[in-house]
Amino acid sequence: MNSIEDINFGRKLIVPLRKKIKITNYNPDQTFELEKNEQVKKTLDENVKELIRLQQVLYAENKSALLIVLQGMDTSGKDGTIKHVMSGMNPLGCQVTSFKAPTDEELDHDFLWRIHKNIPPKGNVGIFNRSHYEDVLAVRVLNLVPQNIWKARYEQINNFEQSLFENNVQILKFFLHISKEEQKERLIERLKDPTKNWKFSAADLEARKQWDEYMRAYEDVLNKCNTKCAPWFIIPANNKWFRNLAISQIVIEKLKNLKMKLPKSSLDLSKIKVE
Repeated sequence: MNSIEDINFGRKLIVPLRKKIKITNYNPDQTFELEKNEQVKKTLDENVKELIRLQQVLYAENKSALLIVLQGMDTSGKDGTIKHVMSGMNPLGCQVTSFKAPTDEELDHDFLWRIHKNIPPKGNVGIFNRSHYEDVLAVRVLNLVPQNIWKARYEQINNFEQSLFENNVQILKFFLHISKEEQKERLIERLKDPTKNWKFSAADLEARKQWDEYMRAYEDVLNKCNTKCAPWFIIPANNKWFRNLAISQIVIEKLKNLKMKLPKSSLDLSKIKVE
């Protein structure tokens, strides 16, 4: 059995560059032989604390921003990830944006307009619950625009993300990979649990009917929009604890690789007295 320290989550879960992948080759139940236990819980608690510390340094240094993109089918755990992994982050420097159907104003602009408005400024973390990728996912499956329009968007997205990266926005993109069987169980749970009834939507069932079409659309996203500056990670998400562990480990690794430092005070603190 592996220990958490033995696993490089980023290296194991990143989508390889310039290699065409198939989603069916990825196991949504994968845990790398880890089991849910007290050590995993302890590590998750420690990771949340470490994320709080790293966010403080990111904010104080004010040199880079971090954009975290969460994509996945309904019930895959986008809200759960935000709640359990990013829960301790200071709202002063962390913004969560949920992208639903575009408004009339947003439809009057190019599809990236509403995205660009919500890109985090330097020193901040931005978390996207769904994102610009809906314009090559839902838009494609639901046939909301002609094929020649959404097909051109892959390159537009890559250029957009490259521009963000060149302007000190670090990007992590997570595809939360659950099985159709696991989604069924989670939808049933929403129906049975009165505290979760509000989460249930008839639209979830409609999207479920188009599962195969969505998987093909996601596969194209993972193959066409996976770049060195904005990589995709496929997160096995049937086990919520493993999803949270993997994402927290990858985000921590990313922030540590920025080699951030707390800035020194411009004042001579040794001469300051507080009366």
